[in-house]
Amino acid sequence: MATTEQRDAIIEELKQGVIEFDEDQVKAAAQRVLADGMDAYDAIMNGLSAGMSRVGELFAANEYFVPEVLMCADALYAGLDILRPHVKPGTTAGIKGEVVIGTVEGDIHDIGKNLVKLMFEIAGFTVHDLGRDVPLEKFVEESIRTESDMVCLSAMMTTTMISMPKIIELLRKKNPNIKVMVGGAPVSDDLAKRWGADGYAADAANALSEAINMIDTLRDLKPIG
Repeated sequence: MATTEQRDAIIEELKQGVIEFDEDQVKAAAQRVLADGMDAYDAIMNGLSAGMSRVGELFAANEYFVPEVLMCADALYAGLDILRPHVKPGTTAGIKGEVVIGTVEGDIHDIGKNLVKLMFEIAGFTVHDLGRDVPLEKFVEESIRTESDMVCLSAMMTTTMISMPKIIELLRKKNPNIKVMVGGAPVSDDLAKRWGADGYAADAANALSEAINMIDTLRDLKPIG
């Protein structure tokens, strides 16, 4: 078993590996987590996720840009691939959920959507990614098929965001309790409220910040199970 000092050092290696988009460092640290009998969930949330939190801060401060964020995500996924199969059953039972996410019909911009998807996955949610240019009815069909808790809609053009209230209306008719988050540059908090959405993110940076805030809150929750 790793000592507290060893645990802290490995967690820091995971965190810095993500921040510095060093896949090799992340992989080596993740293997040490397993070799030293450390808690895989602890390593994911306080190492990998904490690293991505810092990346989000750098992104919001315009010190990192999309290419750097995507490389950081690659490093994070390299660690997740090693650690996720070793998360103890029940560790994330209190935060699991089903989320449908996609970019609305006519819109092919998906960077912001992909960043939000990443953070949901880190948190332990099952994400059903419909991709981009998604027909209105597909959001409804997939939310019903998967019995999802939340649907996240993304649009980066004013010509495509106008379909969002229609999607929300269709979703509410089928499941009044489903949570809906909307995001994208042309969307506003006022519009989101007017359409009846439960959450809003203005752009990729804000969407990422919203997701990271959620992850930070989840990290503070006591595991169930």
